[in-house]
Amino acid sequence: MNSHPPHRRPGIFGRPVLTITIVLAALAGIGAGSVAFANRQSDDESASSWQEPRDAAAPSDSAAPTSAPTEKAAAEGTVTLSATGDIMMSNAPNRMPPANGEGFFDSVKEALASDLVMGNLEQPLTENTGASKCGSPPSPNCFAFRSPPSYVKHLKAGGFDLVNTANNHAKDFGTQGARNTRAVLDEAGIQATGNTDEITVSEVNGVKVAVVGFSSYAGANSLIDLDQARSVVEQAGQQADLVVVQVHMGAEGSDEQHVKPGTETFHGENRGDPIKFSHAVIDAGADLVVGHGPHVLRGMEFYNGKLIAYSLGNFAGGGRTLSRTGVLKYGGILQVTLGPDGSYAGGKLLSTYMNSNGLPTLDTQNEQGRKLVSQLSAADFPDTGAKISSDGSITPSA
Repeated sequence: MNSHPPHRRPGIFGRPVLTITIVLAALAGIGAGSVAFANRQSDDESASSWQEPRDAAAPSDSAAPTSAPTEKAAAEGTVTLSATGDIMMSNAPNRMPPANGEGFFDSVKEALASDLVMGNLEQPLTENTGASKCGSPPSPNCFAFRSPPSYVKHLKAGGFDLVNTANNHAKDFGTQGARNTRAVLDEAGIQATGNTDEITVSEVNGVKVAVVGFSSYAGANSLIDLDQARSVVEQAGQQADLVVVQVHMGAEGSDEQHVKPGTETFHGENRGDPIKFSHAVIDAGADLVVGHGPHVLRGMEFYNGKLIAYSLGNFAGGGRTLSRTGVLKYGGILQVTLGPDGSYAGGKLLSTYMNSNGLPTLDTQNEQGRKLVSQLSAADFPDTGAKISSDGSITPSA
């Protein structure tokens, strides 16, 4: 049972052995009719050579994974965490999942199960506040997403304990919409992180875990200001045994799978320097970096013994809010074990994809997510890239 003490809420809202299961749901990218973080739509939906997995309409697609995730640690002083990439459950009022989202996370629930389950909530949970960023009528190529407040029950049913809101869709319906989101999350007992200087601490099995969210948008911890980033990570290290960084970074689209040195931009927006940022926060004391934002899977590397997942992509696009074309539909669940000093002690990657309704689904048949991340890691980080074996096991380069 989790014990979640109150955590700091500044801004506009008011090492025993650690076992960490970080769940990367990287269901990839955006395309026509999908999310664009700069209120724009990515125009790149290049075809993929990957074989389409069997779609998840049949009941068998909701079965438990054949390769089970790391078992929840039972010994005193250990903790298991899981985390996903982008979560969109619907685009209210017109693009909704079947059965009003009932059983939304059923296919992946068992794989997500851990002492602390985290995800990147890529939309507000609110009624229409009348303050859509796209205006009324909406501007062309602008996308404002929301799910009804009642959809918090699907997050709860899926086992989520904490969500990151440091992204550019958190305020799609204004500051009030963001506040409404925090209120329903609080009521459901789900923690949140991502506001400027916000450090969210959860105590699990006697171990304190600090989670800090970053993005390039106002009101969040800054991906661009590395001095601020280092400062908040250092403060988190003083409050907890383990520090996990969630970060919304990088350009987006099906042609943005590769991590390249330097600053990335999208439609004129500064999306940060993913490599420089990730190395900086690890130098400041972070034990793990979980990235999302490009809407496609990206590679992983080890830096100073710490794992960096450069993009987990999309975990869910309920109501078909996210494109399923080519590489844009694939993702993965990553499990990681850390030692008492935060050192990497093992991990595993399970593949996922979005089904025809955009629901997260385990891909035990084709495992495209694992294959993509393995290839991208080798291509982009020949010396430091994570090696992923055929059974999903993850090890540092020799």
